[in-house]
Amino acid sequence: MEQKRNPGRYFHLGVTLVLAVMPVLFRSVAIAEEQLPLGKVKLPPGFQISIYASNVPNARSMTLSPNGTLFVGTRTEGNVYAIIDRGRDNKADKVIVLARGLNMPNGVAFREGALYVAEVNRILRFDAIETHLNKPPRPVAVNDSFPEDRHHGWKFIAFGPDGMLYVPVGAPCNVCERDDKRYASIMRMKPDGAGLELFATGIRNTVGFDWHPETKELWFTDNGRDWMGDNAPPDELNRAPRSGIDFGFPYCHGNGIPDPGLGRKRPCSESAPPVLELGPHVAALGMRFYTGAMFPSEYKNQIFIAQHGSWNRSIPIGYRVMVARLEGNKPVGYEVFAEGWLQGGVSWGRPVDVLVMPDGALLVSDDKAGVIYRISYKE
Repeated sequence: MEQKRNPGRYFHLGVTLVLAVMPVLFRSVAIAEEQLPLGKVKLPPGFQISIYASNVPNARSMTLSPNGTLFVGTRTEGNVYAIIDRGRDNKADKVIVLARGLNMPNGVAFREGALYVAEVNRILRFDAIETHLNKPPRPVAVNDSFPEDRHHGWKFIAFGPDGMLYVPVGAPCNVCERDDKRYASIMRMKPDGAGLELFATGIRNTVGFDWHPETKELWFTDNGRDWMGDNAPPDELNRAPRSGIDFGFPYCHGNGIPDPGLGRKRPCSESAPPVLELGPHVAALGMRFYTGAMFPSEYKNQIFIAQHGSWNRSIPIGYRVMVARLEGNKPVGYEVFAEGWLQGGVSWGRPVDVLVMPDGALLVSDDKAGVIYRISYKE
């Protein structure tokens, strides 16, 4: 059933109420490990799913240190975790809360012994973190010049092949124009916070990106706008082979869909189309190129994408992990890899991020169940 636009103040009141209850809607329920219905998750033949770490409330973006420490950010909890597998048996021994009370610390990245954490308006750095896991040092704010808007203010961050830290700034709205060019963009800066610059624009809200292992080009997911009905517009997979590309928001969505309110101001021909449409309202978040050696060769350099799942569609969709098949730089297929977190229209889990481990297994974070899954393969 199509969503109807409410006129005037009633529309604004509805948006205000939605924003007010969103933290409750997305809060982790911290399901006990023994109560997780893992048997409902369907995978291709030869693949298995297990629990890598439990008791990780609101587990979101992940990064791994060379020493094997898994760092996990959150959105509604305000916590940052360090997860340790001392026995190297693919099962976490300890979950440590490194920080509490931060402002939506969704994004985490690791470089030269330091953990970088993205809050809404600043990037923090915890130096020599692995030698101080039980008593973390006071963080250094390497850059605190980002907007303070909480609407799409949570960030995914990662270091690129150029050594720069890439930091997105989401649109502070469902759909709107802003004179401040930082909004609806991906920015980048040096590790010390200097040289902050725009890399790409016209991006509503990306919460996942990665670089092609061979071409070193940036690929990213982007969440489409709401309130255009159940079936439009799609989320997107985009490719940015260079800086300075505009991807259309807020004037154009998907592959040539003008915005009903702002589309007349700029034609879709003036922006880059997505390389792949990912489905309407599926909330495509974390994505990684598969660079491991455990999975069959057909998965090499293909893209795993976590679909967090729709929050306002009349019939829920998403809540699964997909794989985008590539030939060179061209997507040639898009298929379900793991599903089962949505049962009878009700979800018991919501995949957020994916991460390839050194042994080739794939980790999947779940901010609703509050766990990290491990997907492995054995013939």
